[in-house]
Amino acid sequence: MKNFELNIISSVPSPKEILFLDDRIYEHNVLATNRADGTLFLKSIYDDTENIVAGITGWTWAGACEITLFWVKSDYRKKGYGKALLNAAEAEAAKQNCNTIFLRTYSFQAPHFYLKHGYLIEYELKDFPSGHSSFFLVKRLKR
Repeated sequence: MKNFELNIISSVPSPKEILFLDDRIYEHNVLATNRADGTLFLKSIYDDTENIVAGITGWTWAGACEITLFWVKSDYRKKGYGKALLNAAEAEAAKQNCNTIFLRTYSFQAPHFYLKHGYLIEYELKDFPSGHSSFFLVKRLKR
């Protein structure tokens, strides 16, 4: 084996670099599982001036769905926007034949919201960040 010097570069990642790594991992996963049914999704709500006031994004693959980002502008909360987006993400998961949805949230975000909508806490990482908890939640879809 030839000796070589590693040229490790540290930087703030660009969207292009993140997409490159994500694509390589997906290719590996497809080869390992023979499942090439991955899709990305984004559901957004705009106000009348065409600004995003709420959105949810994630992916589906191999019978599962991960919600990766979910946000509702503070003055739009508790008005049904979050519920509508979560329902839209669950409908997307069902359309892609998923039987499981999972996500992560913090204790200062919305674990109670997800519990109210049928998600169960599978794991809690206590004291992360300090004084709070990080939760991994799962919901099994009925098909």
